[in-house]
Amino acid sequence: QVQLVESGGGLVQAGGSLRLSCTASRRTFRSYAMGWFRQAPGKEREFVAGINWSGDNTYYADSVKGRFTISRDNAKNTVYLQMNSLKPEDTAVYYCAVHLRDYAIPSPYEYEYDYWGQGTQVTVSS
Repeated sequence: QVQLVESGGGLVQAGGSLRLSCTASRRTFRSYAMGWFRQAPGKEREFVAGINWSGDNTYYADSVKGRFTISRDNAKNTVYLQMNSLKPEDTAVYYCAVHLRDYAIPSPYEYEYDYWGQGTQVTVSS
C-alpha cells in the first residue's frame, strides 16, 4: 500500500503562483509514474499533469500547458506541481496519484492510477 500526502494549497489572487507537493510513503516510489488531477465544485475530476519515473517525460492538460510544471525528486519521494499565472478557473481540490507499474509513461486516465492522496484545496480569487 502507498500513502500519498499533498500539501501547498491555499488562497491566491489571479496571476499568482503556488507550488503543491505530494510525498509518498513507499521507497519504490522512484520507479512509478505520478499524476496530478483536480476537481472543481460540481464538476468531474480531471487530469492536470503527469510525469514518468525519471522525470524526463511529462504530459499536461491543454488548460494548464505553459502555466503549470510537474517535477519530482525521487530522493525525497516527492512530486511537485508548480502553478503559475493562476486563474479563477483553476480553483479546485488537487489530488496526486500513483500508477503502480514500473517505468510506465504518464497517463491522463484516472483508471490507470492505483492510490490517491486526500487532496489539497486551491482557491484563486479574481
